[in-house]
Amino acid sequence: MPQPVMTTPWELIKKYGLRPRKGLGQSFLIDPNIIGKIVNAADIGKDDRVIEIGAGLGVMTARIAERAQSVVAIDVDPVMIGILRSELMEFPNLTVLEADVLTCDFASFLDGMVGTPSTVKVLGNIPYNISSQILFHLLSSRRVISSMVLMFQKEVADRITASPGGRDYGILSVLTARYARSWKMMAVPPHCFYPKPRVDSAVLKFEILDKPRGDVADDELFTTVVRTAFARRRKTLLNNLRTASFLDRTGLDPGELLASLGIDGRRRGETLTVEEFVAITRAVSEK
Repeated sequence: MPQPVMTTPWELIKKYGLRPRKGLGQSFLIDPNIIGKIVNAADIGKDDRVIEIGAGLGVMTARIAERAQSVVAIDVDPVMIGILRSELMEFPNLTVLEADVLTCDFASFLDGMVGTPSTVKVLGNIPYNISSQILFHLLSSRRVISSMVLMFQKEVADRITASPGGRDYGILSVLTARYARSWKMMAVPPHCFYPKPRVDSAVLKFEILDKPRGDVADDELFTTVVRTAFARRRKTLLNNLRTASFLDRTGLDPGELLASLGIDGRRRGETLTVEEFVAITRAVSEK
């Protein structure tokens, strides 16, 4: 495997005269120490296949390519794509792809990647303005993903990893917890980026569960139930369910439904566990 041909992010920024594009939510991670910690957190071995989202300058990409069996580096910016292809052309195990991650079919990448594992590891310093959408898209592709190490705005990271009962617990918390274990690896302050964001950041690691927590016949219905419970956070669960259109076709009375499950309708959505959301979903789908 070739030695890295790049040095620091700042040298690349100066070399190419780069100006971050606000419309793409670009903020370059310039701290080599943090970059190294993120790659180490992914625990990449010589047999692993890796997808990097928002590869940008390619400094992290090079470190990944040194360790992995094969890598697909994705970026939506054609300028970044040109830099990646120019600076990392010596890595034969690297494929550079210009694409919008929200339209990517991750399962299709496996066919074109060298190696035998049936799953990939995902890394990325993802755009904060679409980070929730990216996370949901990745979770929808969970059957081909084993783990993820992703950077988020701290407030979003807090919501993803929150437990029931807290003010941060919500839709992100429930949907993530059903499909993955997640935890914070490190905090990343603004001075680690160019330009400096006005928010703090955090790196999360996710391990995809072999099976989702709780068996339901309709994952979309589960998501709808969760979203309904949090639709008006100050309202009780019973009041939110009374406005649910998905109950109309069942003839179920929301109060009777909750009582049959031993769930107090006066509770709010942020107090329910994943398992309780599963129980509500199953009761609705069985009608």
